[in-house]
Amino acid sequence: MIDELRDRTINEKVGGAFKLTTLIQKRLVTLNKGAKPLVHMPGASNLEIAVQEIMQDKIFLSMKDELRTVEDDDLRDSFDFDSV
Repeated sequence: MIDELRDRTINEKVGGAFKLTTLIQKRLVTLNKGAKPLVHMPGASNLEIAVQEIMQDKIFLSMKDELRTVEDDDLRDSFDFDSV
């Protein structure tokens, strides 16, 4: 068992057990499809990677419960929507 999942900190970080489950499931789908991990953990399972990404604030759920990464938001912040 992954120790972080036993601690309430990760639940509080994402807003509860349901949101945590949703976030992990969505991230596992992307990792299983070949997405690049946002943390360096050689030999770790995709579940362990997803949990570490949450703990390091690399992934989160948007207001619409969509998976977002810090990289996604960084790109969005640098885009000038006024020029479109």
